[in-house]
Amino acid sequence: MTTRNTITLEANDGIALLTLNRPEVLNSINMELIAEVRAALAEVKANADLRVLVMTGAGRGFCAGADLAAQGSRQEGMSAGQGVAHGMEVAFNPMMRELMDLGKPVIAAVNGMTAGGGVGLALAADIVIAARSATFIQVFGPRLGLIPDLGTTWTLPRLVGRARALGLALTGDRLAAETAAEWGMIWKCVDDDALMGEAMSLAQKLAKGPTNAFAEIKKALDISERHTFAEQLDYEREIQGQLGDHPNFIEGVTAFLQKREPKFKG
Repeated sequence: MTTRNTITLEANDGIALLTLNRPEVLNSINMELIAEVRAALAEVKANADLRVLVMTGAGRGFCAGADLAAQGSRQEGMSAGQGVAHGMEVAFNPMMRELMDLGKPVIAAVNGMTAGGGVGLALAADIVIAARSATFIQVFGPRLGLIPDLGTTWTLPRLVGRARALGLALTGDRLAAETAAEWGMIWKCVDDDALMGEAMSLAQKLAKGPTNAFAEIKKALDISERHTFAEQLDYEREIQGQLGDHPNFIEGVTAFLQKREPKFKG
């Protein structure tokens, strides 16, 4: 196990488990946590043996968003707004880009309260599983006079639609995990004591899969937002041609014909 000051990173059987570890402040995000998460993401990306990333939070919450009491990256002479924007430019946004660009399946196991930027962090995962007691809260507008960030203005309306995204952002009302699942905002809501078992079982399944194809699936779904139907058909043809030459495709077809489970490589 690799232990840092604000996170832990464990690796086992192709699965990397990243735990936000500031439970005394509901795992709120400060500059040290960002640096350690980015280092962990780089480690997971570089290690071909690690094929899935699971994120969760220590204690009674997943992530309360930015740590407003912490010393940020504001430099001398900067206004408050300039300091916020600077912190996003040099720390928060690079972390989110690196998470989205990981190229391996990412599962968020959301426990307890998730607020502000914590919602953005969770929704950047490919699959979100939440404990039944978990809640999602958009505190930016009604509590702080800001817009949602960490990509939430991009992910949330795509998941739940403009009306529900606006309702959540403007009111700051708590959204229960069960409702989030009903709305399609997350993949699944499970009993609290089943959360990590469910997340790790899914991770084990994905870790046995064709990692290269999973990365292309993520890209294909993202790029479809910018394509016409005809353009997406052309894109699919191009990627299928590339994947069809990969050993994983040959193994998949061979396993199918031999009526056995495929043994994919990372």
